[in-house]
Parts: sequence; structure tokens; C-alpha cells
Amino acid sequence: MRDFALPDPRILSLAIARMVSALANSFLVVVLPLYIGSGAVRLPAVTGSTVTVAGASIAVSLELLIAVVLSLFGFLNSLSQPLTGSLSDRLGRRKPFLLFGLGLVATGSAGYLFFTDYLLVLAMRGLQGVGAAFSIPITVALVNELSGPDERGSNFGLFNTFRLLGFGIGPLVAGVVVAAGPYAALGRPVSGFDAAFLVAVAGAAVSFALITLLITDPERAEEAAAEDISIRVRGENGGLDPVFALGVATVVMALSIAIYAPLANVINERLNQGSFLYSVQFGATVFANVLFQLPLGRLSDRYGRRPFLVAGFLLLLPTTLAQGLVTSSTAMIAARFLQGVAVAAVFAPSLALAGDLAREGTSGSTLSILTMGFGLGIAFGTLLSGVLVSYGFVVPFAAATAAGAIGLLLVLTQVSDPGAEDGVVAPAAE
Repeated sequence: MRDFALPDPRILSLAIARMVSALANSFLVVVLPLYIGSGAVRLPAVTGSTVTVAGASIAVSLELLIAVVLSLFGFLNSLSQPLTGSLSDRLGRRKPFLLFGLGLVATGSAGYLFFTDYLLVLAMRGLQGVGAAFSIPITVALVNELSGPDERGSNFGLFNTFRLLGFGIGPLVAGVVVAAGPYAALGRPVSGFDAAFLVAVAGAAVSFALITLLITDPERAEEAAAEDISIRVRGENGGLDPVFALGVATVVMALSIAIYAPLANVINERLNQGSFLYSVQFGATVFANVLFQLPLGRLSDRYGRRPFLVAGFLLLLPTTLAQGLVTSSTAMIAARFLQGVAVAAVFAPSLALAGDLAREGTSGSTLSILTMGFGLGIAFGTLLSGVLVSYGFVVPFAAATAAGAIGLLLVLTQVSDPGAEDGVVAPAAE
């Protein structure tokens, strides 16, 4: 166990590039709800009315429209990831997928500068979702392939720390950038929203440059490309495949943290606070992840993955429900921070365990199950939040808590740790 070894420069480069990209994307998670609610975007004519879908009446509220924009990214991103991950495995190439994906993300960010119609804003977010599908699972596969079995948890912890550092800083900076506008550039006024969109474009461009200059595809033998890259649902013992079970658990974990994003306006009114405190609360979960991802990932290399997964879900349940019950800004910050600790205990060990179980040449397709799960959880969480909040503020948080209980049950009954017996995570099966 090399607790104090310096990280692989390639993994550090990937982590930094992902941090910059995540900072740019988190700008949009905070800015887009404010932008759509500001009156600057032309909303559909059905806004404020009630429509019937499959026999159910749904109020087309501003919160629902915001949730649709945020969730579309997650749906397109996550549902495309098994395809892009598998294709990358078959071709044995990673870097071209990363660069193409970052190019699409930058294009979508630039589109917000020109389009003010809701449907066009929705289309740009969808384009970014496709772009993310070409970059996220490939980056995670590279981290896995560049990691040994005794450092995989540490490396994923480092990677997620940088990624979440960018995602946590983004909302805080976004709130300041929007509030401080308009700006003057070349003698022309630039609104706070446009300034935020320009930052998102710049973030994708910087990530593109880092990947271009610092990352090369890892060398591997011709026979390393796997022929069987299908997603396995059933395990050998008759239960669920452990990687698939981890993917489902990742869905409910991500859902638990995603329900907060579409409720910015409702939360600010409920807690009698401004957008800055909302940004602090949003970032508290991410900040806790930044603090705990690396140490918990490193500890999972030594003591196994499963204990951290169980502890994380046990903490996730009460901290999610608490967010629907608290009535002060300070209590909300505390609940969000503790929820972040729970997510840190789950996410890095989950990725490391999936990497342990991945067969050679299948890192892209295997780990895409978890990255897809995370994206689906974000998508379902934001969408369900926008729908369920009309039944009461606590309802989305209660539903997410119930889903988290299912995740805990899956970890307890379907997930085993190949390295638990000897304290060192076992290498990936060949």
C-alpha cells in the first residue's frame, strides 16, 4: 500500500481537466434555473396551465420547465454512455472520444449566448448531454486502466476530488458572476448570464487543450479489446450482477443529491434567503465530497469497498430527508454537508469496486454502468423534484429517501468485495 506515493501524472492531468470541465458545467446547473426564471427566456405558451399525460394531470410550472432542461442533459448523457464506452472498448481508443465530447459541450455553452427561446435552450442542453456521454465514461475508464489494484480507490478518490472541487466552486462563482453583471466588454454591455455562459465555454476549451497536450491512449495489446462488452444483469449465483447492482445503487444515490437543484426559487422563498445562500447550500454537498473522497477512497484500498458503501447509504437516508424538514438556512447547509460525506463514502469505493471486477479491455463498458447510473439519477432526480414538489415541499425528499433505502438493500444483498478477506482489493479478473 503506497499511502504517500505521488499520483500518476496522467491521472493528475485527467483530474485537472475534469475539474475545469466540471466547474464550467456546474455554472450552468445554477445559472440555467435563474436564467429561465429571469424572464430573459421565452417560455412555451402552455406555461402555467395543466396538461394531461397518460391520464395524469400535470401542472406546467416554471419549476417543471427548469427540471426538464436539467434532466434532459442527464438522460441523454447517461443513456448514451454504455454505447460510447463500449465503442471505445472495441476501437481501443480513448482520446478522440474525449476531444469530440468536449467540443460538443463547448458548442452548447456558446449556444446560450445566442438563443433565448426555451426550446432552443433545451436543445443546447441536450447537445451538451450527448457531448458529456463521449467524455465522462472514457475519462473514468482511463483512470481505471492507469491504476493498479492497490491504488484504484485512491486514484478514483483523487479524480473525484478534483472533479467535485470544480463542481463545488462553480456554483459559488456563478452566483457572484451573475449578481455582479452587467459588465462592459469592448464598449458593449455583457449581462451576468452571458458572462457565466462565456466562463462555461472557456472551461470546456481549457479541458480540450489539457487533454490534447497531456493525454495519450494507453498502450495495450491487440487482443486486449474485449469481444463481449454486453451489460450483465444477472450474476453467476442467480442474483444481480454486482456491477449492475452498483449501477442501480448509484442511480438512487445521485437522485438523492439531484432533487435540490430545480427547487432554487422554492427553497429561497421557504427559507427567506437569497441566491448566494442557496449557492452555499448547493456547494456544501460538493465541498464535503472534496474533503472526503480521497481519504475514503484510500481507506477502501486497505479495508475493502463494501463497508464504506454500507456506511454511506446509512448516512444518506436521514440527511436527505432532513432537507425536506429543516426551516433555517444554517440547518440546510449542515444537512447538505453531511449528505456530501455520505456520497463520498459511496462513490469512489463504488467506482473502484467496479474497476476491480472489470475484465481486461472492458473498462469503458463496465464503468459506464456506474457513470450512466449517476447521470440517470441526476436526470430522474431533477425531473421528479419538479413534479413532486407540487404535492408538498417534503415530498421529493421523502421519495428520494425511500429510493436510498432500496440502494442500501442492494448493497447489503447483492454486492460482495473481492478483496475483503486479505485487506487488499483484488486485481481485475482477466
